[in-house]
Amino acid sequence: MTKEFKIEGMSCHHCVMAVKKELSKLNLESADVQIGSAKVTFDESKVSSAKVAEAITEAGYKVIN
Repeated sequence: MTKEFKIEGMSCHHCVMAVKKELSKLNLESADVQIGSAKVTFDESKVSSAKVAEAITEAGYKVIN
């Protein structure tokens, strides 16, 4: 599954790296992080959308639905 997460509060390259670091802890197929969004591909049997959103929150940003 590929899902795009809109992220509030990101403004620079450091923000992108912080989100990438948290997402790297999950078993994802890929994660393309840009300022304000993350396009994530993952196997739903291994990782849930909620876990991805939780990782983004752990990095200090808010996921916008």
